[in-house]
Amino acid sequence: MRRIVLIDAPSNLGLRPPAEGTVPGCYKLAGALREQRLLRRLGAVEGGVVVPPRYDRGGWREGDGVFNAEAIAGYTRKLADRLEHHVRAGDFPLVLGGDCSIQLGASLALRRIGRFGVAVIDGSADFRHPGNSDRVGAAGGEELALGTGRGQADLTDLEGLRPYLRDEDVHVLGIRDYDDERAELTALKIANTTVGEIRELGVEKLAATVVRSLEAAPTEGFWVHLDADVLDPSFMPAVDSPDPGGLLPDELSVLLRALVGSPRCVGFNLTIYDPDLDPDGSCAALLADLLQHAFDAGTGPKA
Repeated sequence: MRRIVLIDAPSNLGLRPPAEGTVPGCYKLAGALREQRLLRRLGAVEGGVVVPPRYDRGGWREGDGVFNAEAIAGYTRKLADRLEHHVRAGDFPLVLGGDCSIQLGASLALRRIGRFGVAVIDGSADFRHPGNSDRVGAAGGEELALGTGRGQADLTDLEGLRPYLRDEDVHVLGIRDYDDERAELTALKIANTTVGEIRELGVEKLAATVVRSLEAAPTEGFWVHLDADVLDPSFMPAVDSPDPGGLLPDELSVLLRALVGSPRCVGFNLTIYDPDLDPDGSCAALLADLLQHAFDAGTGPKA
């Protein structure tokens, strides 16, 4: 078995403020999961913290592009340095975010090494870009578009490595059946499966099919990106966009276990859960239980 290395990436730079004068609380995600004794429960080793810059949108206005772009670009490089080191060493980085923009750090790290895929388990496609929206601004809702080379060059072409991910190497799982960006994904041949389709196919069968596809791809491996809002808000209300029609915990558990159990899976990140919206800690407990079951210190991730 490879070493699971637990790394905190507590950046909230990619989200809009929940209210004037406040900042998104997802930067507390890592602390809340660590309070659930996640390090010990996973049998992981300590990977430390990659400290983000201060959240400050300055004088940003709609139409100015992605806010906090310079800070996000710098943080992406910094996080990529840490993750590249561990992947090259044969470790399995498990990254606690943070908002979804931290995925850019993983994508850049893997692009430095070679060609990798990603399994995106998310309630929305996060594929907003200037070609389909005039509301570009929050990188946390745009990281898949940015990672596949769509958007401003200061985020999409770091180190001249655009795109970090090829469209054909991406699998999006768990988007809502009514997702507005799904038609574009399908036209671009970015594999995607909605919650309804997962249930129609059967989650175990779907998970096995996706893993086979990722393992058969001409890549060196794949990363798993999990956004907590893929869960139905009846179980996971502590997110910035709690949209109905999400996966049930048992369904997500099957997906996660199949993906991280693959020998081609090289790393994982968790994003968007906001402890400010979880006063009793029940959502943190659920996420910790899901991760423990997925990684099951006795069986995975496999070498």
